[in-house]
Amino acid sequence: MGTLMASTEASVEATSKPIEHRFSPYDFNGGTVAAVAGPDYVVVAADTRLSSGYEIKSRHVTKLHALTNQCILASAGCKTDVDQLRSVLDIRGKMYQHNHRKPMQTPSVAQMLSVTLYGKRFFPYYAFNVLAGMDAAGVGAVYSYDAIGSFERTGYSAAGSGQAYVIPFLDNVIGNRNRLEEKPVLAAQEVVELLKDAFLSAGERDIYTGDQVEIMVVTKDGIQTQTFALKAD
Repeated sequence: MGTLMASTEASVEATSKPIEHRFSPYDFNGGTVAAVAGPDYVVVAADTRLSSGYEIKSRHVTKLHALTNQCILASAGCKTDVDQLRSVLDIRGKMYQHNHRKPMQTPSVAQMLSVTLYGKRFFPYYAFNVLAGMDAAGVGAVYSYDAIGSFERTGYSAAGSGQAYVIPFLDNVIGNRNRLEEKPVLAAQEVVELLKDAFLSAGERDIYTGDQVEIMVVTKDGIQTQTFALKAD
């Protein structure tokens, strides 16, 4: 009888205490993005898988977004935050074009993205961004970002769930790190094939990278797009 009363009292005490509920506005939807700059081109690539936890929500979601006809934003992370970020950048880009009668140059887009991310530093966009395009001199440019807008121009970059697998590959074949031979000058099509290999490798190790890789080649003449099949499991 005493045991029953003690059990009842413990149950009442447990249920009478406040129940803590947790809520996160963020969801990590995975994905990998990468970009490589060349002397007269830039190549941007991203997979098309959209995941949540261990579920694949979609196999056909693009992570690449053209901000101008020579500038691409590649974003992985939380899909809703990425969509909102794209919307804000599109609006500001249109305002600039209406005011100045010309599209924004890629370095200016890079600065605008930095300011936009920094403006949300107390409640950041959960987006991992790589910006790529052609600069005013017709040279490929890649910009790498952190969550609150710090950025730098680099020769190549990657972000997202497969970053840890793609960056060492790019360090080796693009950056020519720790090699004795002279750094090669690669054509755009060679870089496309290398990025296909990088995403095939990442897809073997990262469950959030897969289905297809979408590749955009940006030159002074515009943007060319192609896709390449990855593992679907």
